[in-house]
Amino acid sequence: MSPTNRTVVVTGIGATTPLGGDSASTWEGLMAGRSGVKPLEGERFAELPVRIAALAAVDPGDVLPRPLARKLDRSAQFALIAAREAWADAGYTGKAGEDEKIQPERLGSVIASGIGGVITLLDQYDVLKEKGVRRVSPHTVPMLMPNGPAANVGLEVNAQAGVHTPVSACASGAEAIGYAVEMIRTGRADVVVAGGTEAAIHPLPIAAFANMMAMSKSNDEPEKASRPYDTGRDGFVLGEGAGVVILESAEHAAARGAKVYCEVLGQGLSADAHHIAQPEPTGRGIAAAMQNLLDSTDLKPSEVVHLNAHATSTPQGDVAEIKALRAVLGDDLDHVAISATKSMTGHLLGGAGGIETVATVLALHHRTAPPTINVDDLDEAVEADIVRGEPRALPEGPIAAINNSFGFGGHNVVLAFRSV
Repeated sequence: MSPTNRTVVVTGIGATTPLGGDSASTWEGLMAGRSGVKPLEGERFAELPVRIAALAAVDPGDVLPRPLARKLDRSAQFALIAAREAWADAGYTGKAGEDEKIQPERLGSVIASGIGGVITLLDQYDVLKEKGVRRVSPHTVPMLMPNGPAANVGLEVNAQAGVHTPVSACASGAEAIGYAVEMIRTGRADVVVAGGTEAAIHPLPIAAFANMMAMSKSNDEPEKASRPYDTGRDGFVLGEGAGVVILESAEHAAARGAKVYCEVLGQGLSADAHHIAQPEPTGRGIAAAMQNLLDSTDLKPSEVVHLNAHATSTPQGDVAEIKALRAVLGDDLDHVAISATKSMTGHLLGGAGGIETVATVLALHHRTAPPTINVDDLDEAVEADIVRGEPRALPEGPIAAINNSFGFGGHNVVLAFRSV
């Protein structure tokens, strides 16, 4: 088999999200239909028009040793926690080289972030203004770098095949996973730690998004604020956390006797070329990415039984995605169980593709689609099968699932997975 035809599989998963501090508790929260959205406490949020967010269920400072945590931005803390879980879940017991199952030069790290160390940047600017130049942390630059999470994960596992950080707004995490697949397929690596992370729950990003009219202002009912596809949806809810997967060539996984969650079929990419922040209303860019996926893999529309939608709970974006799905899948869309897990986790921006890939992989593994909560009155423009209220069993036999991620700037990434 030539390097460009190598089969890529998922052998490990890790997550820390608004629903739980690991992948198991996150999955349990998704199955229970539990919202992770809560009121934001503290004086600094009091005057904001949006005072809700999906904070991480487990604070990373309670997990990592204090000397390490204080040198990492919150986004890197999340990434490291999720990567450690995924690495252990894949059956690795030490750094590459120390664990003889993988050599450093055959291991990569691709961890994305849409905004990078924005909290570090803003907090250290406050230190500069209030306490002077000598009080600014010498760790500030490595902490605020968008590549900080990928680099710190790479250091953790001794990845020497390449460390990369795609930055494509809310499509970043999915693009990282797609890039990691290509690293393996082209022979650059045998194993890649891949995913997305984000930590941007701070007054400035919230104020900026709110002034764009992009966020829900349902402060009185936080748990009902994120409501994709509902007629009352009024914007997304900001979340934080990370999702990471271990991707591996099928040959390498088989040689070491690794468990396999599913196969990664590939990715489809496109750009809207429409607007820096508004979705293209017809969904043509999304449709192009989906068609690119179908053209570049052996996936057939009839195989797809589940889709984890981008669905951020915005009036335009949710409908544009459904239009694109219908345009590409046609009548086959009627047999696709669609889940919008942002209804529970909020929107993790660059981390969304990471945690939603974990959710998609687990949906295939357990053959169960998570519910979409808060859809009390389905928008009549949403002509698709939305999983509402309760989880839904997926069919037996070979099945496939898709994970969609789209970002400001018109970035569109579509990932596809197949059961094993």
